[in-house]
Amino acid sequence: MDPNPYSRVMKFVVRLVFAMGVLAGLASPAMAAGTLTGTVRDAQQQAIAGATVRVLAASRLAVATVTTDQAGRFTVADLPDGAYQVVVSKGAFADQAIAVTVRDGAAGLVEVTLDVAGVTDEVTVTATRDRVETAGATGQPVNVITAEEIADRAKVVVAQAVEQEVGVALQRTSPSMAGVFIRGLVGNKVNVFVDGVRYSNGAQRGGVNTFLDLIDAGGLDGIEILRGPSSDQYGSDALGGSIQFLSKMPSFASTSTRIGGSLGASGGTAHENAGGSGFLSVMGTKTGVVATLSGRHTGLVRPGGGVDSHAAVTRFLGVASDRLMDERLPDTGFDQVGGSVRGTWAPTASARFTAGYTRTNQDGADRYDQLLGGDGNLISELNGLSLDAGTARLEVLGGPLQFLTVTYGVNSQREERVNQGGQGSNTATIGHEPERTTSHSLSALTRRELSSRVSLGLGGDVQFERLVSDAFNINPVTGARSTRRPRVPSDATFTQGGVYAQTTIAAIPDRLRLEGSVRFGGASYTAKAADAPIVSGAALWPDDALSVHGVGFRAAAIATPSDQWTVSALVSRGFRAPHMTDLGTLGLTGSGFEVAAADLRAAGLAGTVGSTADGGAVSTGDAVADLGPESSLNVEGTLAFHRAGVRSELTVFVNNVRDNIQKVALILPQGAVGTTLGGTPITSQNANGAVFVAATTVPVLVRDNFDNARYWGIEHTLNASLGRGLRARTAFTYVRAKDTATDLPPNIEGGTPQPSFVAVLRWTSPGGQVFVEPYLQAAWTQTHLSSLDLGDRRTGSGRTTASIRNFFNNGARNRGWIGSGADGVAGTADDVLTVTGETLAQITTRVLGTATSSSLFTEIPGYAAFGTRLGWRSGRHEVVLDLENLGDENYRGLSWGMDAPGRGVSLRYGVRF
Repeated sequence: MDPNPYSRVMKFVVRLVFAMGVLAGLASPAMAAGTLTGTVRDAQQQAIAGATVRVLAASRLAVATVTTDQAGRFTVADLPDGAYQVVVSKGAFADQAIAVTVRDGAAGLVEVTLDVAGVTDEVTVTATRDRVETAGATGQPVNVITAEEIADRAKVVVAQAVEQEVGVALQRTSPSMAGVFIRGLVGNKVNVFVDGVRYSNGAQRGGVNTFLDLIDAGGLDGIEILRGPSSDQYGSDALGGSIQFLSKMPSFASTSTRIGGSLGASGGTAHENAGGSGFLSVMGTKTGVVATLSGRHTGLVRPGGGVDSHAAVTRFLGVASDRLMDERLPDTGFDQVGGSVRGTWAPTASARFTAGYTRTNQDGADRYDQLLGGDGNLISELNGLSLDAGTARLEVLGGPLQFLTVTYGVNSQREERVNQGGQGSNTATIGHEPERTTSHSLSALTRRELSSRVSLGLGGDVQFERLVSDAFNINPVTGARSTRRPRVPSDATFTQGGVYAQTTIAAIPDRLRLEGSVRFGGASYTAKAADAPIVSGAALWPDDALSVHGVGFRAAAIATPSDQWTVSALVSRGFRAPHMTDLGTLGLTGSGFEVAAADLRAAGLAGTVGSTADGGAVSTGDAVADLGPESSLNVEGTLAFHRAGVRSELTVFVNNVRDNIQKVALILPQGAVGTTLGGTPITSQNANGAVFVAATTVPVLVRDNFDNARYWGIEHTLNASLGRGLRARTAFTYVRAKDTATDLPPNIEGGTPQPSFVAVLRWTSPGGQVFVEPYLQAAWTQTHLSSLDLGDRRTGSGRTTASIRNFFNNGARNRGWIGSGADGVAGTADDVLTVTGETLAQITTRVLGTATSSSLFTEIPGYAAFGTRLGWRSGRHEVVLDLENLGDENYRGLSWGMDAPGRGVSLRYGVRF
């Protein structure tokens, strides 16, 4: 008998998914088929003829497309029992989506009102995986971001689409890389899905998703964000929540074949960019195909005021960036091109098969925060980022299982990082780290209405991942090449997945609904010394393996005491297995230089865990050990108000993260200088035992299940029609976090975003042809920074006497900013920074005073940035002008590696055909 329960679960999952695939292929035709009828009217209750009505399954696959007649009526016949999304669109009217359920062959009359400026309902297809629900009446809060909002916000990268959303915050490590905070958690504590297929993987870094922005914004139909732990449905990593990207999907024509699409062009001045995109749709009665193509050149960014607040010259030399740098920041441009194709086939009235392929490539990007944006290095490149992703899905509606979907996905993500440390040294080793992670996933989900009040869903998924890397160093003086240990051991494998069940019970029809789900899952990691290159007679990494498992659950009660009020309560448990990145990382990361427990053992080093992540850390006495899983227990309540023209939600939550994986300083016995960590020598050690390498200014870090952390917060939204074409929207978010043992901010990579407020006022002309939308984004000062934040180049920008000296003698000198002093000889103590005439000793005293270290920032300053969007629509044409950051405010979000763009203009044009 297999002693590993997780291994047994994975075998069961594979068999379950295979069995469901067989059932999907053999499922009988729909047993009961209903007819959906409805009417479409405008705000004055006048019938709208020619409106397009699309009926989509819970997975968003096309079921039928019809148009309204002269009386605004539509009919969709032969709908199998199940949950559907009905999307109605017409010209300048805002699209309206509603949730519809067909049960026992019957569906009620659907009445849809379209408005050019009203408050529309939002429908979610991800809050519960097998259902279509109204967003304001779910057991778990969810953000629904429309295609129009994505187009307005995502001017350079897709992650910008989350700006102005409640409960979430944007994280931008560099111009081309980003992440999304959900309730204060980011990176590998938030999982990402594209069309229900897992996109994030075990090689994902802690505070950013390197490949998130390879998702093409122009190919999306929407984004949904589940706030709060969602491991019960979406598996490991969803301690903060889940992000769901929803692609444009093929549709069917009601009669003959139809061809349509759109072309677009856009550009901007603040972050100099220009690009174009195309969308093509071919719709038959039983087949449909969509294709997208896009390309963008992004040039140099100009931050607010033309000043980089965290520039290396400010951090280490204490001078404003505009004294030595141009107002447009160097190394902040990149190019990106991508395309996709998806096809759907309906072999029968109840079956759908869809397949798709996506390819995206990004090149020319740099880690600006490791260059003049923070550390002052000369080289920090992100070369050849690419994404190849394919999916195939078979779905059956109706029949004995009522709803069954089986999905296969393959995802290959590639990058090459090229770094030269030494804070601008031109003789420091140049490290090359090409890396490719390929994952194969298999999932299945079925749902059945057990009665008019009870439904049951069963599902399972598994993902097999493998990372390949061939890292090497180049000596810039001799040109010699040497093999190096990659960030994660090459040929390391990571398997994750689980099985789950979920139910919905209408305890009191239309007044009280209960939702529950539970999942058992886990992950396993393996790295083999047999796969490692032999250098100096030894393998570059040792054997390492870990298997963990855990349980996630969710229980919610949704009460509707009246048609206007909804009250919900939720208890949920999240689960997160340590990743390949957690278990195997050795080398330079966004927070500093890291080492893994297995590599310390292999080097014969007896390290202990430091008390903090900075140079003041002392040993806790706990030995560095293999990591265990994290978990979270979340409790929250939501009060929602909804009536014609007004929608508001207030949520309060407390999320306790147990066995929190933190980055803290590595403490070694004295005498460690000269010892190597994966081929990188330790260059210094302080009196407390913290050790340092040349590549970064903070101590060497190690990950540990360090403590328990508590997150709590308040989220509020208001969306209201004010009459005369006016609509107002506000969003307020407050999140705090603390270590439950010390009451200090926890050392979780990324930190905790500051409280924020968004206000948007939109006026739309009576015919919908013109709109004007002023908006405000504001944030309060964040004073709760952890020791990891204070040392992070992106946040606190820590500096020491040694790091100031290194930049003065390397980065500043090699860029021509250091001149000979009175003796006329370069490289002596009287050399000066030419713009101030100061020597190194004088700069050090001015920057640090009598201290030996400090942080440039001990808090994140608050800000208020405002702009205005103006739009014009006429027939098939649309033009949107965005006047951004009109006050030229200089600001950045938490753990950003660049300041936000300053005053600028963006222009977008689109035409439909």
